[in-house]
Amino acid sequence: MSETNDNSGAGDDLEIVEIETGAVDEDGNIVVDELVAAVDEDGNVVATDESVAVVTADGDVIVEETFSVLGDDGELHVVADDIAIEEADDQG
Repeated sequence: MSETNDNSGAGDDLEIVEIETGAVDEDGNIVVDELVAAVDEDGNVVATDESVAVVTADGDVIVEETFSVLGDDGELHVVADDIAIEEADDQG
């Protein structure tokens, strides 16, 4: 499964591009990866927000979100990274 959403015009000179993919890995875990990127008028990625969610075969949920911005060196740098884990026993 893969979906791309082009939300042109969302900012002044930036285009917001969303890409979502989903799959089942070799262990039977469901993995959904959502990437949102801000792209300038020259096609350069200036910021990304990526969320990866994994639902294990046991029902545990793991979500990792990473936010990166373009540095002066022309490379993306992680400025925030967060991991949340909810075990199946904790769910109501």
